[in-house]
Amino acid sequence: MSCPKPSPNVCAAWPHRPESIMAEPTFGTGPSTGGSWSAPGRVNLIGEHTDYNNGLALPIAIGQRTTVEAVPADDGVYRVSSAGHGQEVLFGPQTQPGEVTGWAAYVAGTVWALGELGVPLVPGSFTISSEVPTGAGLSSSAALECAVACGVLGLAGRGLDRHSLATATQRAENVYVGAPTGGMDQLASAFGRAGSALLVDVGADSLEQVPFELTESGLELLVIDTGSSHSHADGEYGARRRSCEQAAAALGVASLRDVQDAPLAETLASLAGLDDGTIARRVRHVITENARVERTVALLREKRITEIGPLLLASHESLRDDYEVTVPVLDLAVDAAMASGALGARMTGGGFGGSVIALVDAGLSESVAEGVSAAFVDAGHAAPTTRSVVPADGAGPLLPDTTP
Repeated sequence: MSCPKPSPNVCAAWPHRPESIMAEPTFGTGPSTGGSWSAPGRVNLIGEHTDYNNGLALPIAIGQRTTVEAVPADDGVYRVSSAGHGQEVLFGPQTQPGEVTGWAAYVAGTVWALGELGVPLVPGSFTISSEVPTGAGLSSSAALECAVACGVLGLAGRGLDRHSLATATQRAENVYVGAPTGGMDQLASAFGRAGSALLVDVGADSLEQVPFELTESGLELLVIDTGSSHSHADGEYGARRRSCEQAAAALGVASLRDVQDAPLAETLASLAGLDDGTIARRVRHVITENARVERTVALLREKRITEIGPLLLASHESLRDDYEVTVPVLDLAVDAAMASGALGARMTGGGFGGSVIALVDAGLSESVAEGVSAAFVDAGHAAPTTRSVVPADGAGPLLPDTTP
């Protein structure tokens, strides 16, 4: 199924079917002699740890991108190199989960997942460069996977709808890499659009572009990279997911999305006795976070973007207290940003390190960044890296530069 053309870009299914590979190249394609493709990282405005609970999330693709240059090879081997990762990695088109490890597993996993989907695999040399910092909570892995997927499709001269591309790259991360993430990151990297946030409703299998015009509202969205790296493949992320699955089983539902409209107090009371209350806190975060996404979207549709700040802060507090995925540097960045005049701030990404976002009046962006840096230095940390981001377009081929 192809996603409809713009406005309002709502797509109803994420197919896994081989027939989703179309006869005519329509996406991610390029000349069989090679080409360049790129995909963006993402910032999640709100809706954290909800995607694998069939919930709601509201990410944006950002201007920082991963680029893949690919040319076919006649030796039957994929050769992958990246300036940031040293030695070239080689693997064959029949690669299987567990064969390639480390950063190159995201590349090999994408090849594997597309092959499983029925895409003809044309071995080649893939040279990778990236502006998306690793471990910063900006989904460098999804940017890499989606860019590589475009390159694989390009060498094959085949098209694939964006839903299937997102599904395949998520499967690469879940099965080949072994990171139990939801699909929000890959969807954001595939479907991003300048001037819009992407409402991802996993339970309803739907996507909607929601206006998110920062400049016309006199606002900036700052990303504060704390320098504290995280990993989705570690045990803590998986433990949170297992807690949610345990709660859903105890409640007799397929996912926590199925109790979204039930009285919260009754739902939490039903979980009493499972443990020391930890599982109930995890559930409270998921349910209240979905509600915060709904309220944020409603405000954005009404062009009341300046009013979403308190929702961002409430999201962080829930992630800190109920889901327990923040760390001290993330809390410090949020507190310092708010003290310096931010309208709202929260951690973004899976947590346990990474980045914080802050919504600020454009005229205060510099002072907020300086305030956060000063707070870090006073606490004995290196100053964080702060950048302003705006919504950007999703994955695809790099177009020739026509600037005179």
